[in-house]
Amino acid sequence: MPDPIPWLPGLPVIQAPMAGGASTPELAASVSGAGGLGFLAAGYKTAARMRQEIERTRELTSRPFGVNVFMPTADEADPAELDAYARVVEAEARRLGVEPGVPHGGDDDFAAKVEDLLTDPPAVVSFTFGCPEEALIRALRSRGAAVVVTVTSPAEARLAAAADALWVQGREAGGHRGSFTNTDDEATDLDPLLSRIREVSRLPLVAAGGIASASDVSLVLSAGAVAAAAGTAFLLCPESGTGAVHRAALTDPRFTRTGMTRAFTGRPARGLVNRFMTEYSGLAPAAYPQVHHLTAPLRRAAAARGDAETLHLWAGTSWTRVRPAPAANVTADLAAI
Repeated sequence: MPDPIPWLPGLPVIQAPMAGGASTPELAASVSGAGGLGFLAAGYKTAARMRQEIERTRELTSRPFGVNVFMPTADEADPAELDAYARVVEAEARRLGVEPGVPHGGDDDFAAKVEDLLTDPPAVVSFTFGCPEEALIRALRSRGAAVVVTVTSPAEARLAAAADALWVQGREAGGHRGSFTNTDDEATDLDPLLSRIREVSRLPLVAAGGIASASDVSLVLSAGAVAAAAGTAFLLCPESGTGAVHRAALTDPRFTRTGMTRAFTGRPARGLVNRFMTEYSGLAPAAYPQVHHLTAPLRRAAAARGDAETLHLWAGTSWTRVRPAPAANVTADLAAI
């Protein structure tokens, strides 16, 4: 038997953090209360808002939970490509009655979030889009937090060797690819990715991508993961903050497949294939978060209008197996209890 993982609760089921609204204190607390590990998403929030959600989750559960932080992007955006894409989406903005956003960069309030977490972290702090410096990992560990880093390749796993565990994200995962760069390097299916990363790292592995059933969880545990992380499986839970248009699209028969795109944010992400993805995926530059800010007003207007063809509809390849149910039930089903 492998040694127990101190920060991992009784069930080997983790609710993936989903930035943009789906992850809520209520969702994280419900999963943790059911014996899994719930997660908050700090992405797109201020440090103050992140702290409010941590405290709210603590009011709802005494069980361990985690928070995920976006690393600042290391990529440089090409101004000419951004200008060209801004002109391309201008017609969409006019149709929706809004102005395109300003395609600026930014670090997502990273320094303030780190400072806050070092004062009082939850049980687990995870990082996506890169790996923090080893000194920060040690500092968080000294405050009692386990540090997990999202990786999508063996090379990234090597760079994250100082972490307590690796969050191994296969190409099946919904939402943003958690790679260290914005590029379109070929993604890898979860099963071979687990095998390749196990060859270069002995850290505990959390498997993510296409997890929607107890058999999925059993397969990744048999492949050497210590836990399975599911995001899409929780999108239809009443505790999630999934928007109404997104929620309806997940069971709408007109959406028949998922695909990877940079069209909405400038970083590869998997979602339901709709008109906007089809028309603009080949035109969007690798420029995150600039494209995210550029298209944000369009996406807000689309959501307000109920326009699922212009909205980002993040979903993993397992979306057809997702059903509305309380988060505690989803957790129990994934754990086969």
